[in-house]
Amino acid sequence: MPQEIERKFLVKSEIYKSEATKVYPIMQGYLCRVPERTVRIRVKGDKGYITIKGKSNDNGISRYEWENEIALEEAKELIKLSASGIIDKTRYEVPYGGHVFEVDEFHGDNEGLVVAEIELQAEDELFETPAWVGEEVTNVKKYYNSHLSEKPYKMWEK
Repeated sequence: MPQEIERKFLVKSEIYKSEATKVYPIMQGYLCRVPERTVRIRVKGDKGYITIKGKSNDNGISRYEWENEIALEEAKELIKLSASGIIDKTRYEVPYGGHVFEVDEFHGDNEGLVVAEIELQAEDELFETPAWVGEEVTNVKKYYNSHLSEKPYKMWEK
């Protein structure tokens, strides 16, 4: 069974931008967003994807994930069927300590939010964090993209 194992962190400075080896736009929407599963449509650069994610385990680190590439035009059409708001962000891939941190700088209704994720092979895998990585928010649901599509960052109490 395909498994996603990742940790998520807030970002406290823009140093990651100068360390990135890849940068590309992402637009995504959700066709289904219920506690047991999400169905996401994503346009990542010039490619389209459909992703189904299961419910996270208790610590929020692991969950079922199935993803498949679809035609770009199909992805653009399916995003129009999104159940809630569209997520618009720029992703920076930043290698560090033998891993790659994916840093998402959000735009639109989520402007001002910057989150870094690291995918792991095991929940207990050790990894180093760069100086620009801040507080861990792995199991804080309001930082899940599916939640940001419904209750964007601009609506949060500051």
